[in-house]
Formats: sequence, structure tokens, C-alpha cells
Amino acid sequence: MNTRGLRSQLKDSVPVTGMGPQVGAYGVQDTLRSGFSSVKNELLPSHALELSEKNFQLNQDKMNFSTLRNIQGLHAPLKLQMEYRAARQIQRLPFLQSSHLALDTLKGNDESISFEDILNDPAQSEMMGEPHVMVEYKLGMM
Repeated sequence: MNTRGLRSQLKDSVPVTGMGPQVGAYGVQDTLRSGFSSVKNELLPSHALELSEKNFQLNQDKMNFSTLRNIQGLHAPLKLQMEYRAARQIQRLPFLQSSHLALDTLKGNDESISFEDILNDPAQSEMMGEPHVMVEYKLGMM
């Protein structure tokens, strides 16, 4: 192994500042202001297609709306967006998970089995709380 080449690479590399956790007055990470440190948050996308995959559904919806607008006119995507918004607002009590069945039906996701259907079981959710407190918070009583 060529250690001389490795040393020159390290010497010539430019350190990136601002990527690590914020250090407080005592040389320790300030968790209250910056939150818990996570290696995943500090990394850049690992692949060029990662950002494209994260925004796939949004891009797909934009393309479908533009196609719908070109074929049927401006009213069709506006009506569909209003229906999506109304279906998103329908939900159960705050302490129960909502399946958003109406939204899935509008988008056509009710006929397909995806990753979320298998591994997103609400019974295994970590969200659990006192029902009365959650309803009072939702109604603005707290």
C-alpha cells in the first residue's frame, strides 16, 4: 500500500465545516439546541437516484395532473385535488391510526399491495398515549 499517496490525499483534502454536531461551551454536543446526532442526517445521498425515488409519488402526481389538464381541461385536476384534500381530512380519533381508505381508493392504491401494507401495521406502532389527553389537545382544550 502506498502510504505516501494516502498522506498527500489527507493533507490536500479540505475539511467540511458545519456538517457535524454543534459543540456547546464545554466542548460537548448541545443536544437541546441541535437534537440528537444521527449519522444518517449528516450523510449526503448515497446514490444519484435516491432523491428521485423519494420524490417519485410527487412527480407521478404532477405528471398525472398535467396530463389530465391537457386532456380534460383545468377543472379536472382541481376537482381531483379537492377530493384528495377532503379525503385526507377524514380520520379517526387522534389516538387511533387512520387507514385513509378513501384517499387510497381515489389514488388507486387500494388494488395494489405495497411495502407499507405489509410492514406498516398500526398495531405495532410506537405511537401510544392517553386517549383523553390526545383528544383534548386536538380540540385545543389544553
